[in-house]
Amino acid sequence: MSTRQLVSASVGFEAARQVTILPEGHRSRSLHGHSFLATVRADLPVGWGPFPGGEVEELRRRLERCAKPLDYALLNNTLTQPTDENLARWIRHGLETDFGVPGIQQVGIQSTQHSGVDLDASGQAHVWRRYRFQAAHRLPNVPMGHKCGRMHGHGFEVILHANQDLGERDLSVDYDHLDEVWAPFHMQLNYQCLNEIVGLDNPTSEVISAWLWQRLKPQLPELSWVTVYETGSCGANFDGSRYRIWKEMTLDSAVRLKHASADSPLRAIHGHPYTLRLHLSAELDAMMGWTVDFGDVKTLFDPIFKAIDHQPLYEIADLADGDTASLAAWVLAKGRAVLPQLDRVDVYETRGSGGIVSTNADDELIPV
Repeated sequence: MSTRQLVSASVGFEAARQVTILPEGHRSRSLHGHSFLATVRADLPVGWGPFPGGEVEELRRRLERCAKPLDYALLNNTLTQPTDENLARWIRHGLETDFGVPGIQQVGIQSTQHSGVDLDASGQAHVWRRYRFQAAHRLPNVPMGHKCGRMHGHGFEVILHANQDLGERDLSVDYDHLDEVWAPFHMQLNYQCLNEIVGLDNPTSEVISAWLWQRLKPQLPELSWVTVYETGSCGANFDGSRYRIWKEMTLDSAVRLKHASADSPLRAIHGHPYTLRLHLSAELDAMMGWTVDFGDVKTLFDPIFKAIDHQPLYEIADLADGDTASLAAWVLAKGRAVLPQLDRVDVYETRGSGGIVSTNADDELIPV
């Protein structure tokens, strides 16, 4: 099985800015501040890091050095229009030209808990905004005894991703415009029984994402993905033609990196509260309204999860090493044996820093 491997790293910085390109009266024209999070994902060549398995820490170190001039600074002193898009471009340029980072596939800037921009390898910016609604639903076609057949509720979350193919413009879709587009749907969905809404008689995450896409796309031509979180750990993406789902879990495991230098703390036994995310892709089952049952994912993957959760990973004989990319590759291989729809695994040792392994060389880094 051929795979594609990416390394991800994130750093935070505190900064103030004024975005004067916005219309008069817009609140972001005034001086204000954010706790930003910058993330870079790169397809790094073999041998780029200080040692095999040391790529995440090295990428994080270079990103931290690149972003240092922005920390506790007025961003307008560095960028005339310090929009999220322009910050992402500035960081990408700095990493490539000043810090020798090749193969950058994505640079993300998250300026609030609920909004940000992901700049892809071609320079297109995907602006995203997160929304929440409270609702009840039941799945009418599940087998007898399935818990989702009972009426129950969720705090659903929706992320709208809009790609305006910027052509290096300063600002694409204003977050306020996304708010305006979303507002009628919030009114329609919030504090409702979804089964009673036309078109949502079988309201799975996949069905909800497609239902929203069909109604949002005419109003928001830039719409590139709709993401629906059913719970904090699972949900679905839809891009107008393809469905993808994910299941996220955490594991607390001990690790050491066998190729680290003798004086490196990474060679010693240490540990992480890993975030593990499984991505699956399949055709929609017209009757069930899902690609794969989240319950089946959890049940089938559980033996693999138990083999690595609260375990010393360095004692697993067929795990190449304890770095996140090696662990992601191991999980992908084991997982596909029981879940053939599994095509990508993300493993993060800290927020935004880890490894991504995918079976598809052209896989888009769908924001989740």
